[in-house]
Order: sequence, then structure tokens, then C-alpha cells
Amino acid sequence: MQLDGKGQTTFSDSGVTQMSPVLALGPGLDRPVMIQFNDLKLFASGSFGIVYSGKLKETGEHIAIKSVHQNRRFKNRELKIMKKLSHKNVVKLKYYFYTAVGQKDEIFLNLVLEFMPATLYCVGKHFSKLQQAIPIIFVKLYMFQLFWALAYIHRIGICHRDIKPQNLLVNAETGVLKLCDFGSAKQLIRGKPNISYICSRYYRAPELIFGSINYTFSIDIWSAGTVLAELLLGRPIFLGNSSVDQLVEIAKILGTPSKKDIHEMNPEYKEYNFQTIKTNSLTRTFPTGTDEKAINLLSLLLVYSPERRLSALDTCAHLFFDDLRCPDTKLPNGRAIPSCIDFIRRKLYCDTDIAAVVTAAAIDYSIEVCFPNKKILEEALCYVLISFYFITCKKLMNPSNIP
Repeated sequence: MQLDGKGQTTFSDSGVTQMSPVLALGPGLDRPVMIQFNDLKLFASGSFGIVYSGKLKETGEHIAIKSVHQNRRFKNRELKIMKKLSHKNVVKLKYYFYTAVGQKDEIFLNLVLEFMPATLYCVGKHFSKLQQAIPIIFVKLYMFQLFWALAYIHRIGICHRDIKPQNLLVNAETGVLKLCDFGSAKQLIRGKPNISYICSRYYRAPELIFGSINYTFSIDIWSAGTVLAELLLGRPIFLGNSSVDQLVEIAKILGTPSKKDIHEMNPEYKEYNFQTIKTNSLTRTFPTGTDEKAINLLSLLLVYSPERRLSALDTCAHLFFDDLRCPDTKLPNGRAIPSCIDFIRRKLYCDTDIAAVVTAAAIDYSIEVCFPNKKILEEALCYVLISFYFITCKKLMNPSNIP
């Protein structure tokens, strides 16, 4: 594969590639820069394109290069969207460049990304081979970061539309998760239709199966819920062989959707010809001893009605993630977990009504006297806020909410 306009990339017997320097652009750069890569190796391939791992010669930094064929018949929004993104739980775009390959001048877009050693899919496969469950601390940590990333992209109007374990990059040593592959992502605009045949089948929200073209960010929430279920089960929760069969698998656990459910998923869907399916319920779907808080959270995510699903930000406040807010919580290797303080601060700035109450209380009780340093005061207010917020969320753990 040719990565620049002049030199040819070739694989040696050891699998290491050599290539010429390339002119590349990057977020925040107003002019191209010359970069070169060392130790390039084929890392992964699939419908998304080809991924190489390597190092930037200039800095020695470990990077990944995702090379995607540009089909002139289809609009590729990935680069435009990735240039907008800047979040610790979203894979970072460092540079990008185009290349022409072959006599037909086929165009490839090459995205130079920060490197992550594994996908959540690979992690799941690893523990399945060992016939072990993924440690619950990793389930909590990875899912929290996924919802935190979704809260960010949803806030700026972007729907990922292909949430699945293969698109979640992880580092087990640090406990960090990053959302990747924005090839299906789109800026959702109210009133503008979108295609319904999107998202991988096992993770596809039911409104998409019902043909909705006016869906919301809730399709990502459903997909993330199925990922959580998969981490707890060790396999996808809904294993349909086709779109119709997928709906049947969903109904086996959630029950047959009512007319109201279908209307809320797709008001344009007029048919209702569904036989009542005997349900298994969420509780009986999972092994004995599965965390009740996890099942409760799933009951708030895997809901037919898109409007009744939790938002990504509110999901981060669920009691299932309480351990992550404890300063003594460690990874199995003894390392500290990634900080969740950013979530606390974000809730302070998002929930303006609560922020006003907490700030007023701080002023009334002269907390400034105790915390003369502004940064320390802000952190104190964050913790006060999140405590207040969790009290209001206690109703989420009402046992009656668990089906």
C-alpha cells in the first residue's frame, strides 16, 4: 500500500515497513508539516479499512495509522467530525494525509491517531477463553468512560451510530478507554432525516429496526447498554440472525413492544402484528450473583421508548459507578483508577439549577473562609454537588424498577 505520493510502503519478512516522509495536516495546524514513521506494522483490518501501528520518527511516540478508501459514491464524515473532537475518552487525531494508489488513482484517507493496545472486544475474548468473568472494576471503569465520552459527543450534536466492543479501545494497565471509529458518526439535526440501516446488528436500537429516520442520540445509549450486558454475560445479549430475528431476541427479554412503544420508536410505523412472546426478564438473563445495580442500570438503558432511556450524562451518576468515586479504589495491578473529577465538574456546569443552589449555600455559610484558594473551593463545591445529585438519584435503585 502506498502511503505517500512518491514512496512505496513495503513489508519485510519481519513485518516491518519502511516509508518515505509525508506532508500531513493536523487539528490546529494552518500548514502541512513533514512527518515520518518508523516500525510500521499491520495491526488490524476490516470493513473500516486497514490499521498500522508504528512510531513518529520525530518524537518516538507510538501511533496508529487508519487508512480508509474514499468511495466517491458515499459521503465520509469521519475526518470532519474527528477534527472537532477533543476529549480524554475519545481517540485523538494527530495528523491526516491523503494518498493515491494504483493506476486508477484510488484515494485513501490516512488518519494518524494515538495508539491504544487493545479493543474491548479482544478483552472480552481473552476472559471468555479463560472461562472467567471480566473483573467488575473494569466493567465499571470502561462503561463509565464510554458514557462520559458519549455525553461529550452528544453535547456537541454528534451521534456515533456504531457503538460496539470493537470500537472501544482500552489499556488494561491504566484502565483507560477511548471511543474510536467515527466512520458512521453524524451530526444529528432535528427535523432532518437519517438512514435507519445503521449500527451493527447485535447493538442496533429497536427504533432503527422499526425503520425510524428521525432517531436521536438514544440509539447510542441502547448500544452502550448492550455492551454493558455483554461484559456481564460474556456474550452479546441479543443474538439475532437478521433484523426481524434481532427484534424477536429483544422481545424475549423485554417483552413484546406495545403500540405505544412502537409509536414512540417510530410514529410512521402503522402496522402492529406481533404475537405475545414469553419473556425471560433482565434479572433471570444474568447469572446468579450479578450486581443488582448493574441490572438496574440496564433496566434504564434497554428500554423500547428512546425518550425513557437515561442520557449519557445521567448514566454517569448511577449508583453502579459509586466505587469509581472512592479515592481508595485501585486497579487489579494496584494502580490508581483514572480520575472521575471531570464528571463532577461537568455536572456542576450542566445542571445550572443545582449549581445555583450549591453556590448560594456556599456563600451563605461562608465556605470561602474555609477555602481561600479558588481551586480548592471549586473542588469542594463539586463534591458537595455530586453528593446532592446522588441523593436525588437514589430512586433509580428502587427494587421495583428492576424487571
